[in-house]
Amino acid sequence: MARWIHFPRSTPPPYVATAAAEVFKAASDRISSAAHELSSNQVLAVVEKDLRLAGFEVESGKKADEKINVPVFWGYQGATAQTFDVDAWHEEDRAVLEVEAGRAVVNNQFLKDLFEACMMPTVDYLILAVRETYKTGRDFERVVQFFETLYASRRLELPLKGVTVIGY
Repeated sequence: MARWIHFPRSTPPPYVATAAAEVFKAASDRISSAAHELSSNQVLAVVEKDLRLAGFEVESGKKADEKINVPVFWGYQGATAQTFDVDAWHEEDRAVLEVEAGRAVVNNQFLKDLFEACMMPTVDYLILAVRETYKTGRDFERVVQFFETLYASRRLELPLKGVTVIGY
C-alpha cells in the first residue's frame, strides 16, 4: 500500500496532495515497488486517468506537444521564455507532481525535482512519488529523511508552501 507524508509537518496537507496520494493508494497493487519493477513512465501511465479525474493535466508522452511545460520566466510581449517539464500539473491548486523510479535517490533526481519546483513562480506545492524500495535501497525512507532534516534544521527556507512524498 502506498505511504505518504507532507512537509512541513506543522501544516495540514492540501487537498491536492491527499487526492494524489489516494490515486497512488488505489493503484498500489499495480505499481507497488515490492511487486513490480516499473519505470516512472509506466507508473505514470497506470495512474494517469485517476490523476486527470483529480484535476491534474498529465504528460502523455515524450514528444514536445505531449509534455507539460510549467513557466519559469517570461520574456518579450509576455511570451514564455523558460519552462520546466513536469509529469503532472494541477494549475488551480498550484501543484506539480513528479513520479520517479530508479533514479529518485541513486541519481538524486528528487533534488532536481525540488529545485525545479522552487524555480516555478506559479507553483506552491511539490508532490513527489518515489519507489518504496529500489534494489536494496529504501528510497521512500531516504527521501523522507532528507525532507525531515531540511524542515527541522530551518537553515533553508523553501519558496513552496509544502512538499508531499508518496512511496509506492
